[in-house]
Amino acid sequence: VKLVLLGASGAGKTALSTRFVRGTFDGENASATVGAAFASTTRALDDARARIKFEIWDTAGQERYASLAPLYYRGATAAMIAFDARDGASFERARYWAEELRKHGDARCRVLLVGNKIDAVRDDERATAREACEALAREYGMAAYRETSAKTGEGVQEAFEDVARAVMTREMSAREDATVVDA
Repeated sequence: VKLVLLGASGAGKTALSTRFVRGTFDGENASATVGAAFASTTRALDDARARIKFEIWDTAGQERYASLAPLYYRGATAAMIAFDARDGASFERARYWAEELRKHGDARCRVLLVGNKIDAVRDDERATAREACEALAREYGMAAYRETSAKTGEGVQEAFEDVARAVMTREMSAREDATVVDA
């Protein structure tokens, strides 16, 4: 699975990747990603016999690097659009990335919207945010919306598994369609 992480600067993309790949959180000492960073890991999904190799491209969130993002999401089988759940501007930037993927990404790319830093959001703030996030995910035909905390690890494994399952489902569907055409 070639997965690209997109989102605003400070959304926690690097922290999500690090938590998933190494099981650690370095967020307090993290510096902004310049260009992009790459990480790789192979995992077995709990409900599937297959082992999935994740090739994760962590893109820079700063505005000045936005023009480089297509180099990383071109050919991606999956994308995670992350935003800081505490920051409305970060959420609006997620909408920008959803639109960019719609216009310039591969139509077969499975996308997951991720509200990160959920550990720092009060419960009464979450319900409204969750509704708006789920609506955005539906509007852009994303696989799902998932809330995460790279700091505590909450939802991180599940987010990566969700997007891997969406890719596997799409690939199985494509194979079935090809079989029907060949028959």
